[in-house]
Amino acid sequence: MKSGSDEGELEFVVHYHDRDQKVEVMVPPPRSARHRLKEAVKEMLFPDDPLREIRKQSSVSRKLLMGFQYLFPVLQWAPKYSFHLFKSDVISGITIASLAIPQGISYAKLAHLPPIIGLYSSFVPPIIYVILGSSKDLAVGTMAVVSLILASKIGSEVSPEGNPHLYMRLVFTATFFAGVFQASLGLLRLGFIIDFLSHATIVGFMAGAATIVCLQQLKVILGLRHFTSKTDVVSVMSSVSKQVDKWRWESIVMGICFLCFLLLSRYISKNRPKLMLIAAGAPLLSVALGSILVFCTRAENHGIQIVGHLKKGLNPLSLDMLVFETEYLMITLKAGVISGIISLTEGIAVGRTFSMFKNYHIDGNKEMMAIGMMNIVGSCTSCYITTGPFSRSAVNFNAGCKTAVSNLVMATSLMITLLFLTPLFHYTPMVVLASILVSAMLGIIDVKAAYHMWRVDKIDFVVCMAAFMGVVFGNFEIGLMIAVSISVARVMLHVIRPRIAVLENISGTSIYRNKEQYPHSARISGILILSLSSPIYFANCNYMRERVLRWIEEEEEYHLANCSPENLHYIVLDMSGVSSIDTGGISMLEELKMTLQNRELELAFANPGPELMEKLHKSKFKQLVDPKWMFLTVGEAVNVCSSLLRDRTFNLTTSKPGVDDLEIGCNRVPIHDNQTNIE
Repeated sequence: MKSGSDEGELEFVVHYHDRDQKVEVMVPPPRSARHRLKEAVKEMLFPDDPLREIRKQSSVSRKLLMGFQYLFPVLQWAPKYSFHLFKSDVISGITIASLAIPQGISYAKLAHLPPIIGLYSSFVPPIIYVILGSSKDLAVGTMAVVSLILASKIGSEVSPEGNPHLYMRLVFTATFFAGVFQASLGLLRLGFIIDFLSHATIVGFMAGAATIVCLQQLKVILGLRHFTSKTDVVSVMSSVSKQVDKWRWESIVMGICFLCFLLLSRYISKNRPKLMLIAAGAPLLSVALGSILVFCTRAENHGIQIVGHLKKGLNPLSLDMLVFETEYLMITLKAGVISGIISLTEGIAVGRTFSMFKNYHIDGNKEMMAIGMMNIVGSCTSCYITTGPFSRSAVNFNAGCKTAVSNLVMATSLMITLLFLTPLFHYTPMVVLASILVSAMLGIIDVKAAYHMWRVDKIDFVVCMAAFMGVVFGNFEIGLMIAVSISVARVMLHVIRPRIAVLENISGTSIYRNKEQYPHSARISGILILSLSSPIYFANCNYMRERVLRWIEEEEEYHLANCSPENLHYIVLDMSGVSSIDTGGISMLEELKMTLQNRELELAFANPGPELMEKLHKSKFKQLVDPKWMFLTVGEAVNVCSSLLRDRTFNLTTSKPGVDDLEIGCNRVPIHDNQTNIE
């Protein structure tokens, strides 16, 4: 092993035991700080390099065509579209339309909006997604959780009953901010931000939100006229218990009957996939049966609340209804960002899930731009926040959709409904819509996922339950903040307190592994091998130094307790897990080297990575550490150290006969001789 000139690179020359083979590993060519920053930003924002194929094209016209196809994915598959695909998309589109109509009305009422707004929101946004979206299976629509978040956040500032017009304007404004936020994340390639919402956080948050949605429906199912505006479980249950004398048995009976019908249809479809259409059509059938029942019995005169008048016509423009006044700016911005994050996470997660089943790729950043743009356009056309909810997308997938045209078919069905069929929903009982909401929310509470976290990772379970409890007993912000804080703290803990493992030899091989994982591995007398599995930064360098010294003390105590014939002489650090290092980390290695020298211990490094070698080469570290103590592999480092130990033992035995067998009542412990060749 030798070192080159200051301008050159370090090279390692390793002589194997079975053959003299020269292997040179160079320090990477020097890179400027600007180049490293550019590479880091590119890897963070453009890990998939989406424009690579466009740059390869030599023709300008071809580059322009591929550029338009990248911006508008519909141009990629539309020229290949066939009548066979259209037949499948028509069936799936009509199927999700039958689900979208009752869900749209239900979710709009949950958001304290006129029911017609829910139908509007299933007409315009799906058309935008067909043009910009990359998922074949995502079915666009409103979400119950987002509806409740909007009702909670904006309802705390403006009463939906006292000032419904201003409340609706603020919801449209929050939708606009949500769209701008979502599109900005996609445009600036900042989709990694939503990765901080871990799977455990989403499971807990959605379960908590679903619980709150179900509790909110008690107002309608029990036939109550007045209800608390708070969402926490204590306030809701207190409001229910104080109005026992006002419960309406007619509403309770109807709600329970339709809820049982919806749950039964879901159970049948779940156990018999061929009967999937039963669950898909059950909500619309419930609306039809409930409307007929109310119309025939005049149940609205006996405490059964109905939807009432729905005006005909397509979405009116609402651009002039957006409110940017300072008084309401913060509340709409906050509601828009929180709702935007939740809807974006749901939409991308659902899209990726179904794309795996059909083996195609969706671009997360393009999905953000598509969802953001459909919310921006939606806010200007009397719609509120939409995304790709799991329930509707699952129905779309199971109905056999082939492309995003199923969304176009659904939008066409909603257009026909808005133009001609809205009077049919006049007598729709609110209790049926509440039953539809409850049945949908029960499917969101994923008990199996929580139990799986409990079995596999207790910290994930804690994060999940923290999100759930925060939402149920506090509000959406508290639950989200607690869960994200725990998740970030967990990541930080892994960074500032990395694991350092002791490696031992697996007998008969040249492999060295963690002794905790392989308890029958062989300890090497006189040599301590430690594996560093984390980047070395200022935040963890002191801990790593102290932990290495502690392992050394424990190893020396072991040698003393077992009367080993050989004291500890060599420390081998496996650096394969150290992907990067800063100046604080380099200083730590220098201090560690000097400390070990004072204790007459030699420090060796195995398998240092390119960035590590580049920075060590630029620093004065190479003046402190002889290049001969840097090795390609742990096995080679151990072989060299073992050879030096044998030489040391030979010199001692020739100068002091009889030291092969230790006295003082200790049995002789042979030195481990690793003769295994490195391949």
